[in-house]
Amino acid sequence: MAYDKGDLRSTLPSDAATPPTPEQFSGSEHVQFRDFPPADKTGDVVTWYARGQNFVIGYSDLDGTATFARSAQPDEYVVLLADDGLTATVQAPGEEVSASGQTMIVVPPGDSTVTVTGHGRVLRLLTTRSADIADLAANAASYIEPHENIPPLQPWPEPVGGYRVRTYDLTVPALPNPPFRLYRCTTFMVNFIDPKQGPRDPSKLSPHKHDDFEQCSIVLAGEYIHHIRWPWTTNKANWREDEHQRVVAPSVTVIPPPSLHTSEAVSPGSNHLIDVFCPPRADFSAMQGWVFNAADYPAQEGR
Repeated sequence: MAYDKGDLRSTLPSDAATPPTPEQFSGSEHVQFRDFPPADKTGDVVTWYARGQNFVIGYSDLDGTATFARSAQPDEYVVLLADDGLTATVQAPGEEVSASGQTMIVVPPGDSTVTVTGHGRVLRLLTTRSADIADLAANAASYIEPHENIPPLQPWPEPVGGYRVRTYDLTVPALPNPPFRLYRCTTFMVNFIDPKQGPRDPSKLSPHKHDDFEQCSIVLAGEYIHHIRWPWTTNKANWREDEHQRVVAPSVTVIPPPSLHTSEAVSPGSNHLIDVFCPPRADFSAMQGWVFNAADYPAQEGR
């Protein structure tokens, strides 16, 4: 992996063994929401969905009030308030919790209602166990057959003190280098990075790969080029060309293993990209102090 020596990711543990290489790799997914009709447009909210192998991302533009209800939700899911002008109230059996501003909300399994008021962007992260939501994804047809080389989703251990609504401030100071802000729950890890002004220095990119999990990169503002390079297999007919996919916010890109990849901000204005992983990343979780809410969510045993 090509990290600058001052980047803390250069100290990440490496896998002891490399998983077997399939004869054919599943491709990346690039969903630019403005290219598709919204899956839902009611009153004050417009919503699109995109998915990967294990997860679904719901992206909503809100100007007013929206209510997101789940009945018999099979597992934890995440609500991200991406803007300061938003306030949310979460109702679950036996509790009601409010949050405002840029916040990550973890909603427990079962019945719940999330009411969001204000002007801004709301993201919901659900696993594909929520089949009703997965079917709404703009790229649902890409997953009629499971993608190769991605293990089945195994939720991480239950939170300390049991399931309940939990909220986390997305404006607390980030790690020094890279400036990550990492939170996890039983189903997701979120890396909420701050917006950057102007293009990324092309001499300081960070190409890297993952052996057995997808990366979901969500562009909330600006423009990016996702550079992706694929390994060669023994069958030349299955080789893939390099990708240099330009995307404009709002968009979701799913980068499957084991492709070499890096993302380059190119807009002269504000560029904002956040990363999501389902389930949480074991390598980031192994780094002392990296996951800000590790005390609430134990790491998976043996990872």
